[in-house]
Amino acid sequence: MIALLRIGVALVSGLVFGLGLAISGMMDPSRVRAFLDVAGDWDPSLAFVLGSAVTVSAIGTAIMRRWPHPVLDRSFHLPTKTRIDRPLVVGSAIFGVGWGLAGLCPGPAVASLVLGFQSTAVFVVTMIAGMVIRDRWSTRAEGSVSSPARTAS
Repeated sequence: MIALLRIGVALVSGLVFGLGLAISGMMDPSRVRAFLDVAGDWDPSLAFVLGSAVTVSAIGTAIMRRWPHPVLDRSFHLPTKTRIDRPLVVGSAIFGVGWGLAGLCPGPAVASLVLGFQSTAVFVVTMIAGMVIRDRWSTRAEGSVSSPARTAS
C-alpha cells in the first residue's frame, strides 16, 4: 500500500511540476533565452518563477528539518557530498551552456515532449546520451584510478 502511495505522490508531484513549467513559460525556449540574454532584449519575468521555486524549496527544507522522517519513508535521502569539486563545476558549466544554447533544461525538456516538437525530442535524446556517456566514462575513470591500488596490495 505504501509503495502505491509513493507512486501516486510522485505522479501528482510530477504533474504539478509540469503544469507549473507550462504556466510559467519555462517550456518555451525563446522565452528562456530572452531571460538569459541580460545584455540584449532581456525578459526578467522568469526571475519571478525562479524566485518562487527558491521560496517553495526553502519552506520545504525548513519543514523537513523539523520532521524526523518523511511521511512515506523511513528517512530523508539527502546528498552526502558537500564539497565543490571539478566534476560539479564542469557539469554546471556544461548545463549552463546547454541551457543557454537550447533554451531548455532537463525538466522543461521532458515536460515539453508532450508538445511533439522534434527539436525537443532531439534535445532529450542527446541529453540522455550525454548522461550515459558521462556515467560510463566516470565508471571507467574510477576503475582505472583504483586498479593500481589493487595490484599493489
